[in-house]
Amino acid sequence: MGKLPDGSLPLYIFSQIKKNRKMIETIRIYCKNSGTCNEFPIGSSLLQIYKGLNFDSPYQVVSAKVNNRAEGLNFRVYNNKDVEFMDLRDPSGMRTYVRSLCFVLCKAVNEIFPQATIRLEHPISKGYYCNLLIGRSITLNDVERIKKRMQEIIAEDIPFHRIECHITEAVRIFSEHHMFDKVKLLETSGALYTYYYTLGNHIDYYYGSLLPRTGYIKLFDVVKYYGGVLLRIPNRENPAIMEEVVKQEKMLDVFKEYMKWSDIMEMKNVGDFNVVCNEGNATDIINVAEALQEKKIAQIADTIYQRGEKGNRIKIVLISGPSSSGKTTFSKRLSVQLMTNGLKPYSISLDNYFVDREQTPRDERGDYDYESLYALDLKLFNTQLQALLGGEEVELPVYNFTLGKKEYKGNKLRIDEHMILILEGIHALNPELTPQIPPENKFKIYVSALTTISLDDHNWIPTTDNRLLRRIIRDYNYRGYSARETISRWPSVRAGEEKWIFPYQENADVMFNSALLFELAVLRRHVEPILMDVPRNCAEYAEAYRLLKFIKYFVAVQDKEIPPTSLLREFLGGSSFKY
Repeated sequence: MGKLPDGSLPLYIFSQIKKNRKMIETIRIYCKNSGTCNEFPIGSSLLQIYKGLNFDSPYQVVSAKVNNRAEGLNFRVYNNKDVEFMDLRDPSGMRTYVRSLCFVLCKAVNEIFPQATIRLEHPISKGYYCNLLIGRSITLNDVERIKKRMQEIIAEDIPFHRIECHITEAVRIFSEHHMFDKVKLLETSGALYTYYYTLGNHIDYYYGSLLPRTGYIKLFDVVKYYGGVLLRIPNRENPAIMEEVVKQEKMLDVFKEYMKWSDIMEMKNVGDFNVVCNEGNATDIINVAEALQEKKIAQIADTIYQRGEKGNRIKIVLISGPSSSGKTTFSKRLSVQLMTNGLKPYSISLDNYFVDREQTPRDERGDYDYESLYALDLKLFNTQLQALLGGEEVELPVYNFTLGKKEYKGNKLRIDEHMILILEGIHALNPELTPQIPPENKFKIYVSALTTISLDDHNWIPTTDNRLLRRIIRDYNYRGYSARETISRWPSVRAGEEKWIFPYQENADVMFNSALLFELAVLRRHVEPILMDVPRNCAEYAEAYRLLKFIKYFVAVQDKEIPPTSLLREFLGGSSFKY
């Protein structure tokens, strides 16, 4: 088509060029929070997009999900995207906040104690326990100085910068700063490119997003705590207030015991572990870790037996713990060890004491709350327990889950002098379960996967991630659930644990750590293909993507050397126990 006499292009061609240029220069963002679609300049940051959307959020927005992947607010968008902004009530948002707070803590410690080493070791007491090595014991004055400097860094509103680079460049930089825990992790990661963060003149590595600036941190505390410091954070349900400090002395002792063992083995972090595996010594780690667990189980069985010799005969062993802790396999292995002491363990399932389905309490949504203590027929349960302990014979119920009713099929039981009852369930440590049974006749055990290995000195591995990976594999192998379904159910599982399990864990006579030093490296081969099946267009993809990214830090280890009695076999298969 030729030009018009005046030399101008046809009007419709001019308008088409203008339209195409506008399309190139702008992107369309669908905001899940507001349900609206808006245009923004190409390359806009999530923070700019959030400010441009101008929607109300009850709490400060700290991160976002972009096409169901978690990103920091400094992340820039160059294509049309779905975006969901998150505050501290979202687990991903809270992780962003805590990681940023940890960087501020590490910077403050480094400035006050330049030669110190700080290790952020594990979640405890609704906060995070930090081991601070400065060549002497930590004092209250030390902690106050650290807190004051953190407050100053936050008030300065310093930006967090993320710098992407080749892995060799990151290794060189961390080597120059003598951060060899990060050097080992990156060198064994198998990645070509990585990133690191800067805060002023300090560098660090975190395996997730950070806040845009330190001024976003509004609420925190640092207190002296059992030889170290406890980093306190906002409440997860109401971020306007602090989490209360919950005493967890027994759990802290378990963590410290295993951390000490890891130090002796010189495998404090994943980088250390990967190096040992790459040298061909994975089997040695498996054998030692399995032997350590067996020794602990034998010691527990010996303690139960020895109490009986002292006149306080244990008649009931109560075993509790959160989902995917390996309680079932633990109870079976404990039964074997009890038999070596001349005792006859007999397992009773609390599931058989459910009330008839129509009598089950309802949750806030109106659904049956099977996690509730009152979903159990406590009256019948305690009546039968007292009768058994009194030498009487009782007929145990069997719960028909299809009909939602208890049935009696002639399963009768009488306890003799060598018999000991094993009761395993989420409510086992709740005092309301067995209020009429004398304390001297009960032995209470809390089982959980208390992961003690860390990615590096400043990146711990949440115990919940360990359990979730176990559950994803078990649900897929034995219950026909996809990873998407398991991830979808996980928040309600965690809510039930917070309400019915965690408040009573310190009631235990002993705590058993079911986590194995090598297990995440073994779980990798099993869980990767399951997680990769989660569709990208669903909300659960964000968690699946995060778990995939995390598990890749481990060198993959085959499970052929794991014994058939291992706790991991409950999830992987190949166990010699019947479930």
